[in-house]
Amino acid sequence: MEKRTVKFYSEGVRLEGDLYLPADLKAGERRPGIVLCHGFTGLRALILGDYAKAFVEAGFVALTFDYRGFGGSEGEKWRLIPLEQIDDIRNAISFFEAQPQVDPERIGLWGTSFGGANAPYAAAVDSRVKAVVGQVGFGDGERFMLDVRSYGERVELMQRLAADRRRRALEGVGERVDPIDLALRSSQSRKFLPQALEAVPGMKCDLSWETVEKTLEYKPIDVVHRIAPRALLLIGARDDNVCPIEGYEKLYARACEPKKLVVLPIEHYDIYTGKWFEESARLGREWFERFLN
Repeated sequence: MEKRTVKFYSEGVRLEGDLYLPADLKAGERRPGIVLCHGFTGLRALILGDYAKAFVEAGFVALTFDYRGFGGSEGEKWRLIPLEQIDDIRNAISFFEAQPQVDPERIGLWGTSFGGANAPYAAAVDSRVKAVVGQVGFGDGERFMLDVRSYGERVELMQRLAADRRRRALEGVGERVDPIDLALRSSQSRKFLPQALEAVPGMKCDLSWETVEKTLEYKPIDVVHRIAPRALLLIGARDDNVCPIEGYEKLYARACEPKKLVVLPIEHYDIYTGKWFEESARLGREWFERFLN
């Protein structure tokens, strides 16, 4: 396997990624390819490379990248706006299909956690994606933000959001907030994140309240039906308290055939290690082998 650091542009912002090529790729040969999308405040250095390697070992070309404002990519630091990330994914596809090793008619999209919402959304609005896999994601950003809060916390959130919206309009800048306080409040996130930050310190960041506003309005469930007749696989975690499985069940119900929902008996972050990594990678690989080959 060969791994190359690459640069490309998304709406004028230079993004950085890694292109993975199979070891047995012949000169002039074009293979089906998979673009991988990371989660909320994630970086390509965490988790994505493991899945990319699993897909490359099966013969695919793979691309991982950092969204604008994160990791090696340029842009306003730590700006996280869901629909801008969709633009980044679509521009990653444009870069990917221009590579001589990639068959532009056989491109798949894979995403995990927040990327497990982004991948179905991007596939719904971009017909170049011929098959898509989302894992441990959600279908409705409003539910993603509010389901981890009590009624009182929801009221307080809306009050703070309204105050910050006024401040941004009047002063041009709003308040910054720790992502754990915004969306990663669950017990599973609080257990996992210290380990992730130790492994990849560059993940430490803060976010704007505009992230909250735009995530509340972000609803992949409203567009998921547009993926068909292309193929959608959703892999959920039964005991997930970051992206509860009900979100994927509703997303699946709204999607059209061909589609499949697999629910694993795990928590949100269990999918990234051990046998559950192997199982989720196998499910994704077999889906792409079925619908891209």
